[in-house]
Amino acid sequence: MNKKTVVCVVGTRPEAIKMAPVIIALRDQNFFDVKILATGQHAAMLDQALGYFGLTADVNLHIMKAMQSLDHITSSVLTGAGEYFDAVKPAAVLVHGDTTTTFAAALAAFYRAIPVGHVEAGLRSGNMRLPFPEEMNRVLADRITTWSFPPTPLAENNLLKEGTSKGQIFVTGNTVIDALFYTVNKTKRPNLPEFEKLPDNAQFLLVTAHRRESWGKPLEDICSALTKMLDKYPKLWMIIPMHKNPAVREIIQKHLSSRNNVILCDPLDYPDFVWAMNSSLFILSDSGGVQEEASAIKKPVLILRDVTERPEAVERGSGILVGVSEEKILRSAYDLLDNSESLKAIETKCMDQPFGDGKASIRIAEILKEHFDR
Repeated sequence: MNKKTVVCVVGTRPEAIKMAPVIIALRDQNFFDVKILATGQHAAMLDQALGYFGLTADVNLHIMKAMQSLDHITSSVLTGAGEYFDAVKPAAVLVHGDTTTTFAAALAAFYRAIPVGHVEAGLRSGNMRLPFPEEMNRVLADRITTWSFPPTPLAENNLLKEGTSKGQIFVTGNTVIDALFYTVNKTKRPNLPEFEKLPDNAQFLLVTAHRRESWGKPLEDICSALTKMLDKYPKLWMIIPMHKNPAVREIIQKHLSSRNNVILCDPLDYPDFVWAMNSSLFILSDSGGVQEEASAIKKPVLILRDVTERPEAVERGSGILVGVSEEKILRSAYDLLDNSESLKAIETKCMDQPFGDGKASIRIAEILKEHFDR
């Protein structure tokens, strides 16, 4: 049997984590020849994430450079992915989510009339500038997609309202839950040496902030709120994995590097990050994926954004939308730190998992096999 070639494109660590279960599910079928194209939008973090799942990229475009612009990422991926597609002539291309890699790779496939499958399709904030440029990336990618794999019925409804045909939409759940459940079961203790500084049974918060719209004053305000929390609760610890971008690291280090009970570290590998999420008291993050993961493990997450494309996390999950206002961050954080009942209420709200059952990747693989097996 001549296997159909499917290229799975990843550019960032979150894409790699969420696409890895799909790659594994496709390979388990023994029906497809699955290729991994890494763009290197996030260089070392991407390789690290793939490696955890026993995967390596067939080709890496290595596009990352210091202070890279969106113009550079878009043009480099469009050209590099296009040349790779010309070489391997895939029957289908799979992209994930909302990065610039996602949009540019989908466009390169579209230019060559190669069918595109969009994993995590249909998410919408309703504001093209929030998050930027992710909202634009996912909207445009969805317009040139052959198979849309929205994680929830709400995401499906977004696609239908925009005119996507019902026949090309397949609600699967979110593949990040597949990766999360796999990792929770596998990871019992962290590997990072910096975590040895954390006292036994210490209560700690996990903090991540990296989005482009948070750079500058918003991140300054977030860090100011963190310092006030530490002043009010002297026994509280924080783990803060810092994005590699200097625009993020310099501000965080300026505010928090002198604090003894703060662990500043490089981005965590996925097992350590899952351990930190699961063991924390609660999470503060501007990440989209963390909203889903936190809801799945019933862990409160203060969402450091003004809008979210994952309203299910707020309505039926563990998310609390606080934005980047120091006052709002502190009000919600103090409530969780002072009132155990507030923590329990969020756990109860998460009993109905809005983002999936851990089998999304299997569903995607079966849908594609059924299409090509006709």
